Amino acid sequence: MLFGLSPLELGLIAVVLVLLFGVGRLTKAGKDLGSGLRGFISGFKEGNEEAKKEEEKKE
Repeated sequence: MLFGLSPLELGLIAVVLVLLFGVGRLTKAGKDLGSGLRGFISGFKEGNEEAKKEEEKKE
């Protein structure tokens, strides 16, 4: 169970979201969220690699 909600409750929430916002807006929001997460993870990895390089230089 996700957040203590049963599959029936999650399905009901999904139906309400589709009725309120429509499929097009939800699809666009999902794509935007995914690209944002990808960018965040990419930036985090780059920062991690730079920190390791700086640490190696100090040694």
